[in-house]
Amino acid sequence: MSYADMYQAWKADPEGFWMQAARAIEWHRFPSRALFDENAPLYEWFNDGLVNTCWNAVDRHVENGRGDQVALIHDSPVTHSTHEITFAELRDRVASLAGALRAKGVEKGDRVIIYMPMVPEAIEAMLACARLGAIHSVVFGGFAAHELAVRIDDARPKAIIAASCGIEPGRVVHYKPLLDGALAQSSHQPDFCVIFQREQEVAQLEDGRDYDWHGFQYGVAPAECVPVEGNHPVYILYTSGTTGQPKGVVRPTGGHLVALNWTMKNIFNVDPGEVFWAASDVGWVVGHSYIAYAPLIHGNTSVVFEGKPVGTPDAGTFWRVIRDHNVRSFFTAPTAFRAIKREDPKGEFVKKYDLSCLRVLYLAGERADPDTIHWAQDQFKVPVIDHWWQTETGWPITAIPMGLERMPVKIGSSGVPMPGYDVQILDDSGKPVGPDTLGAVAVKLPLPPGTLPTLWNAEDRFRKSYLDHFPGYYETGDAGHIDEDGYLYIMARTDDVINVAGHRLSTGGMEEVLANHPDVAECAVIGVADELKGNLPLGFICLTKGVNRPHEEITRECVAMIRDQIGPVAAFKLACVVDRLPKTRSGKILRATMVRIANGEDFKMPATIDDPAILDEIADALKELGYPVGR
Repeated sequence: MSYADMYQAWKADPEGFWMQAARAIEWHRFPSRALFDENAPLYEWFNDGLVNTCWNAVDRHVENGRGDQVALIHDSPVTHSTHEITFAELRDRVASLAGALRAKGVEKGDRVIIYMPMVPEAIEAMLACARLGAIHSVVFGGFAAHELAVRIDDARPKAIIAASCGIEPGRVVHYKPLLDGALAQSSHQPDFCVIFQREQEVAQLEDGRDYDWHGFQYGVAPAECVPVEGNHPVYILYTSGTTGQPKGVVRPTGGHLVALNWTMKNIFNVDPGEVFWAASDVGWVVGHSYIAYAPLIHGNTSVVFEGKPVGTPDAGTFWRVIRDHNVRSFFTAPTAFRAIKREDPKGEFVKKYDLSCLRVLYLAGERADPDTIHWAQDQFKVPVIDHWWQTETGWPITAIPMGLERMPVKIGSSGVPMPGYDVQILDDSGKPVGPDTLGAVAVKLPLPPGTLPTLWNAEDRFRKSYLDHFPGYYETGDAGHIDEDGYLYIMARTDDVINVAGHRLSTGGMEEVLANHPDVAECAVIGVADELKGNLPLGFICLTKGVNRPHEEITRECVAMIRDQIGPVAAFKLACVVDRLPKTRSGKILRATMVRIANGEDFKMPATIDDPAILDEIADALKELGYPVGR
């Protein structure tokens, strides 16, 4: 079937399309219908079905004769080890952990926070929660104690599952002290914690609260899968909000299973039994959708990679993994390729490996710049597909559906809309605009299965963030245009969330941290273009009157505060002291204008600016930092 036929089939009969897709999933009770729209504009899918995620990701493959197939390959260059786990082994390990959690009182609807590095046990913890109908919330292991505490207080977990440490090139990251620090800050306290002790660091356990991963499971009966309703959450994943308060994206079980399973063949073009690799982290949505869930649901082997694109040990590590494990489809962020290209511009490492197994390369997480795509095309001689989606959607909004047909790839475009997504470009008044016209990217409601139905305990915020601005649409927060062939081009964020090496981070959250410095009266953080990471945060600080300490000392402290409270993942290294910030007459800081100045781009003087002379002061400060300022 062609893409056009597939998309038209969905448009002509959305209900029939998704009910047919649902038949690829094993249900305890098949749903009576797909869409439940009684509470529009809050839509839900497959509500009256009963199903279990873990059964579909693990047990059914064992029952259907795939027990000996490898489910997970843990490739860890930082520990110099590789380990394979079959579907049968994975089922037994997950059932054991789920049984131990159940014995301690975890049941359907309870929340469990998972704070772990890229080890198979992180996937097992996610699946064990899903097996019980418990709702997991994975927190990226690079986040500091404060960020973890915020999520603990919002999710209110019955249990926390963590590792003793994570391993980065040349250093051990101490997870347990971060967990202890978070629990010292959070008002909510879990009933218990489970700690997976790694041999690189054995953590101190607190009597009565902390349990060893293995000892905790000893002698406990394994748990069976608990069927849950189609709209029951399988997980909460926190994403950065412009206010600095993270938003808990809710992922409903039924739609999650149906949509992810559909994508594996149609978009990523892999068949059951083949190896799929998404080089991401379980702390992000890519790790949820395309390391932990979609490959396993579809019967693929998933690679769990613990390393970096460069430095573990060199710029050829990705190519070694692809060769060693016969990877068919590979998915990573453009940032990773920029890092590799910087180390190996001529592709000398690529030539060392037989990569004939690789059929296609997928990029997402930020806009893929043409330079990076051309380099990848030249090196691998396979299609390089940029595609676009969000934590909120859980699976691609636009892509090139490689399992349907070889459509043309347009450099700079993230592809065409997938079934379920009616993508429109809107002007400020909410009216659709014509081809090649820049505007707000929005999706006509209802969103398809697997996308967020709401935010955790924050329906009003969900409506305000996504639905209220353009009634009848989901507001993506991105700006872009669609060409006459229907290809979407994402150009920029329309809010102040920035992408640092594929990680969405809130400048508002960083500003909240900086504002807590005793010498800081006012501040602004912007994302400045960076060749390697996509964006880097840059802080502007106005000092409290009367402060006469050296500026270098204050900015050094500010950088340390961000590192402590948000974590190294923010890559916050630069801050400068300025006398004042450019604002509109109503008091809004002109961040977009500051970004253009810092990126060396020409800009129009904003009509609403309070005092144009301030922009010269900002430009002078940026010049001192070495930026090629624009005028």
